[in-house]
Amino acid sequence: MTWFKRISLFLLTNILIMVTLTLVINLMGIRPYIDASGLNIPALLVFCALWGMGGAFISLLMSKQMAKWFMGLQIIDPRNPGPYGELLNTVKVLSSGAGIPMPEVGIYESPEVNAFATGPSRNHSLVAVSTGLLQRMDRNETDGVLGHEISHIANGDMVTLTLVSGVVNAFAMFLSRIISYVASMAVDERYAGIVRIAAVIIFDILFSILGSLVVAAFSRRREFKADAGGARLAGRNNMIAALEKLQRTYSLGIDNAAPSMAAMKISGSPKWMQAFSSHPPLEERIEALKKASVAA
Repeated sequence: MTWFKRISLFLLTNILIMVTLTLVINLMGIRPYIDASGLNIPALLVFCALWGMGGAFISLLMSKQMAKWFMGLQIIDPRNPGPYGELLNTVKVLSSGAGIPMPEVGIYESPEVNAFATGPSRNHSLVAVSTGLLQRMDRNETDGVLGHEISHIANGDMVTLTLVSGVVNAFAMFLSRIISYVASMAVDERYAGIVRIAAVIIFDILFSILGSLVVAAFSRRREFKADAGGARLAGRNNMIAALEKLQRTYSLGIDNAAPSMAAMKISGSPKWMQAFSSHPPLEERIEALKKASVAA
């Protein structure tokens, strides 16, 4: 998929989300949160909840299709899996062990050694694996990665991460608009509108950055849990071997064709970015598994 097509799909997706939310607000008859009497707190709460959480949940509902579009996934047909029959069977066995329905399985062309899981629910999920992973990992290592991704689905991580992100987004929007309104009331009426708009932009950015720290911290905790789940499903040694292989191949880089999928990929980040990273350092994850009391 060309970069132009990826950017076009990204813009189209976001436009569709914005149009959908605007229609919902209009159909619900939500009044502007600033009227002649001042700041309307109930209207502001509804506005922020819809825009903060609505966009996150629409993205979740579209997540499988977005992954197929952005990553150019080749979905494996269970009736004719071709060279991917073993991969499909492994996902089937692990899914059964986790007590979830068989997810769709897709392959994407990329040199990165990685995989991710996505989907709106445990019953409608997708596991995607890179060609780089299939080429560079052996059977045991691949089992560990797949066990990790199946654990994400079984734990409902896609939904809970969306919920956390939505709440943080809504809270950031609410705070920024409260502060911007107070700031606009403290200046001359001629400049109130400009001050309010500028303050909203500045505080939206500031609170979004602070909020991303909360979301990233939650995501890192989720990764340790998925590692433990992967160890139970595929064996601790296989899970450790998979993470160690990721350490050795991390120099190959991460495919950023779909940034929205990054939080679901099994990888680490540079230490200087750790506070904003969705994944803990690989060495910490390996050490945690070595200390955990799960079957080898």
